[in-house]
Amino acid sequence: MHPDEVKKLLSAQINCEHIEVHGEDRRHYEAVVVSADFDGLMKIKRHRMIYQALGQHMASDIHALSIKALTPDEYQRLHQAQ
Repeated sequence: MHPDEVKKLLSAQINCEHIEVHGEDRRHYEAVVVSADFDGLMKIKRHRMIYQALGQHMASDIHALSIKALTPDEYQRLHQAQ
């Protein structure tokens, strides 16, 4: 699955302010998802939202997924620190 397809699946289910998906081998992916929907949620609930958005693709097309699920404020602070 092309990383752009993963990106489309995520953005269709989660209101994303910023999203990046990388996966050159098309089986192992890294995703950065920034959404106000994550505000007040623990890390595990944010990841569950992402897994739910990807649905059956997690079992069939995606072998591994590294996730950074951030609120807009967390994302801004992360980039200010760099």
